[in-house]
Amino acid sequence: MDVSAQVATARAPAKINIYLGVGPRRRDGFHDLATVFHALRVGDDVVAERDDKGRVTVTVEAGEAGDSGAVDVDAVPADESNLAARAAQSLRRYAGVECGVHLRIVKRIPVAGGLAGGSADAAAALLACDSVWDTGCGKAELATIGARLGSDVPFALHGGTVLGSGRGERLAPVMAPVRLHWVLAIAEGGLSTPKVYGQLDTMRAASMVPAPQVPPELLTALRVGDLDAVGDHLANDLQPAALRLRPALQDVLDAGADLGAVGGVVSGSGPTVALLARDERHADQMAAGLVARQVCRDAVATTGAASGARLISRST
Repeated sequence: MDVSAQVATARAPAKINIYLGVGPRRRDGFHDLATVFHALRVGDDVVAERDDKGRVTVTVEAGEAGDSGAVDVDAVPADESNLAARAAQSLRRYAGVECGVHLRIVKRIPVAGGLAGGSADAAAALLACDSVWDTGCGKAELATIGARLGSDVPFALHGGTVLGSGRGERLAPVMAPVRLHWVLAIAEGGLSTPKVYGQLDTMRAASMVPAPQVPPELLTALRVGDLDAVGDHLANDLQPAALRLRPALQDVLDAGADLGAVGGVVSGSGPTVALLARDERHADQMAAGLVARQVCRDAVATTGAASGARLISRST
């Protein structure tokens, strides 16, 4: 009996890098990373509807305001270049599936914000398509497929707080039992990840770059829930490059410090800035303060660590 779903919806989380160490540029153009990924409550949904005519199509819409405010989806491609569509095609080839799928992406994660929204969409698409096509792939197989699409896709499937190495696709759990409260300061417009990495390489051209390593003190702070120590060790090797390309981000970091942030860091390649709050009330106050100072387009309070991609509905 065919138990595959006709329609399945999966949700995958945004991420921040609590720590991001970037090694020298490799011959293949990539960089070795040593990072601590942290999944946030903010997430995108992907609704997959089986298409027996064999097509893979995509539509994109903004999700309801609340978790991340209004999201500009005009920059998200609605064709075969969309990472979710590429994920669906990759799974179809891997599993030998003939039928297609329509993907409706509901965006809540800011676009080109350093929060891995595209990778979240790919992870959600893999999980939803696995359900409608009944491929029988487990998350480990889906993560292997996802790693070929982007370094952050396996983490979006995994979620939680995780140590990443290699290009970020090799994952190991981090013990971090305390829920953390964050404010995401969302900039106007995005930053290109390749441009930020290129700027970093230019700034490092005359330097010897060591292999990246996550400070053991940060892992200890996460394990014991030492909020101040976590704040002290927030760091991102891409931050100087992001600040060079978008100097106004320093105003956000300064405003966050003035509003009592335990720590602050540019998320990934930016331009979103993640600020660590002491508790839920402090996060709400800091978000309101950032908006009042007009240093960012929007500021959203959220929490982590959140779960990875998961099915939230399916119908046969």
